[in-house]
Amino acid sequence: MSHKKRFLILIILTIISILLYLFYGLNPASYRFALSRRIPNVLAIITTGSAIAVSTMIFQTITNNRILTPSILGLDSLYLLLQTVVIFLFGSSRFGIIGSEANFILSAALMIIFSILLFKVMFKENQNLLLLLMVGMILGTLFSSISSFLQMIIDPNEFILIQNQMFASFTNVQNSLLRISVMTSLLAFIWSYKELKQLDVLALGREHAINLGIDYGRVVRKLLIVVAILISASTALVGPVTFLGLLVANLAHQLFKDYRHKILIPGAVFLGIISLVAGQFVVERVLGFGTSIGVVINFVGGIYFIYILLKEDRL
Repeated sequence: MSHKKRFLILIILTIISILLYLFYGLNPASYRFALSRRIPNVLAIITTGSAIAVSTMIFQTITNNRILTPSILGLDSLYLLLQTVVIFLFGSSRFGIIGSEANFILSAALMIIFSILLFKVMFKENQNLLLLLMVGMILGTLFSSISSFLQMIIDPNEFILIQNQMFASFTNVQNSLLRISVMTSLLAFIWSYKELKQLDVLALGREHAINLGIDYGRVVRKLLIVVAILISASTALVGPVTFLGLLVANLAHQLFKDYRHKILIPGAVFLGIISLVAGQFVVERVLGFGTSIGVVINFVGGIYFIYILLKEDRL
């Protein structure tokens, strides 16, 4: 089957899944209210799925490793730590006073600043990517440990609010936050467009990329900042979705079996949107909001991650 036919199938599945999510169960008495809630959810899903798919594909190409995701840099843990610290210091009542927009901007800005500082320190004096990943993983573990400690001593009533921040949710997406996230993601895509064309060369490895004329240090730093911006925007909007990027990036590789990122990245984007829409549909219509989409995605993604590890071990 050609790539065009595969893309056509993905586009049809994307449209069907979105239409099914938007119009399933509607009736003349409630369709206006239902659509006013579902349309922002779909826009948030498209934004989040695209951001996570693109950032994971870029990150895996840079690291030459298909079982890594940007979460290894500790951004998800940093986001959760920030939410925990704010509630721990100010309480749930003042957390609401801060406002969702201020919390979004603060969370995204802190994660981006942390990433830039981390990249700047690690790439100073030609430090390699392995050290960057190791430091990011250690800092992520530190952030998680501090968050767990604060959650143990926090008021139980306020801990419920922290629990709501632990997993991604598309049920109450605010339009103001959605606009900020969409604009941030679009600016990141535009800013990195020229470098995205060089991903095919970067996939060959550092030495080959340098020999072929790529300014490896500059390109990698810029793309890592783009990864941080996309992950920060999506995480601050809906919460962490750890395994989504791993799932859709590897499915795109298996589906298209191509090295060209102009094929792989759009394929991963469509797969990400389909996965999130299907997951949200299951959460709302099948499970009756008994869990969050983050739990569903992480469950499926975790199983797929184990499958990848076993497959690689056999090879």
